[in-house]
Amino acid sequence: MAAELLLALDGVSVAYGKRRALDGVSLAVGAGEIVTLLGANGSGKSTTLRAISGLVRPTAGRVVFDGRDITRAAPDAIVAAGVGHVPEGREIFPEFTVRENLLVGGHTAPRAAIAEAVERAFALFPVLRERARQLAGTLSGGEQQMLAIARALMIRPRLLLLDEPSLGLAPRVAREIFHVIARLNAEGVTILLVEQNARRALALASRAYVLETGRVVVSGPARALAADPRIRAAYLGLAEPAAS
Repeated sequence: MAAELLLALDGVSVAYGKRRALDGVSLAVGAGEIVTLLGANGSGKSTTLRAISGLVRPTAGRVVFDGRDITRAAPDAIVAAGVGHVPEGREIFPEFTVRENLLVGGHTAPRAAIAEAVERAFALFPVLRERARQLAGTLSGGEQQMLAIARALMIRPRLLLLDEPSLGLAPRVAREIFHVIARLNAEGVTILLVEQNARRALALASRAYVLETGRVVVSGPARALAADPRIRAAYLGLAEPAAS
């Protein structure tokens, strides 16, 4: 990995009661990369993102962001350090308007930067400008996903954690979300992506990790994993690499 290291997990374990969700996970994300996490349901992908953003506490190991150990940092402090998290299921505030959701996302940002961040969100997702005064709970699924991403961008994160951004979306809307992810990365945002559409995730990412039962079992360049018969059979539904 040639890029400057931005995020590193070193032997991270997480348990929910007696159930171990992560078992010694180590991974690295370089500045400016898109890295994807693949794995079946229950493999630990979402827990990995939650451990990075401070929503769950590791029982062992370290999480280091930009050279700083954030393993025990509070979630708000991690957000303020420059880590944005778009959780699976979006978790917007349905009783708040679109604009109010964005303002909540910017609560750790300097007051002077908030208006600019809102305008940037509206430029990225023009439909949100049209819906600014609409209750978020009345938005379509695609619009809610756009809002969830826009809310996380209010702090201008250096690292964006995306958990299943295309889940439940129509193909056209999913394509739009992936175009936005690529655009954000081109603008300098580093992205750690959990995505059910492994084919598209591997096409977008530079590197990938595969989790099984809380452990990293395969890692490497995304292109190489996309051509790996094991990965193709397990996640892409193909038994053999396509002919070139």
